Amino acid sequence: MDRSKQLKFRWIAIPALLFLTFFIWTTDKVTLQGERTIYTVNCLNGSWDGNRCSGEIAAGPRFRYRALMARDEVLFWVLGAQEPSSKLTGCKIEDGRHWTCPESAEAPKSLTLALLHGDPVRNPAWSTRPFHSTSKVGWFLLDFGFKFAQVIN
Repeated sequence: MDRSKQLKFRWIAIPALLFLTFFIWTTDKVTLQGERTIYTVNCLNGSWDGNRCSGEIAAGPRFRYRALMARDEVLFWVLGAQEPSSKLTGCKIEDGRHWTCPESAEAPKSLTLALLHGDPVRNPAWSTRPFHSTSKVGWFLLDFGFKFAQVIN
């Protein structure tokens, strides 16, 4: 390749690589060590009606889950919180995005007892914490002060 073709290739390849990296980061499709983060939202000065907040939507805590296949355990903690991590035991783990755990003493501290395709499973019979979640990008936009209604899952 001559010099001008190399320069053109770089002007195309570098932005494409940066865009691909940004896309992968925003979708959480690649995570480390079987981890999954659930980004929650809070309804300030109002209440939830299904997925609609009558008050102001704000970024809530982020819960990180790490599946430990060798021990049949799932560790979880709130990012940035001082409280120690908790543990769900006796779990059936396929991978970091597919697992289920039975009710336990730690269940009330958790958002869910199962992940399916990386998404938290909700079950009203479980003694888990109620929550509303959003995407990583939606959470960061809320955290930076952007307020919009289409972020709730």
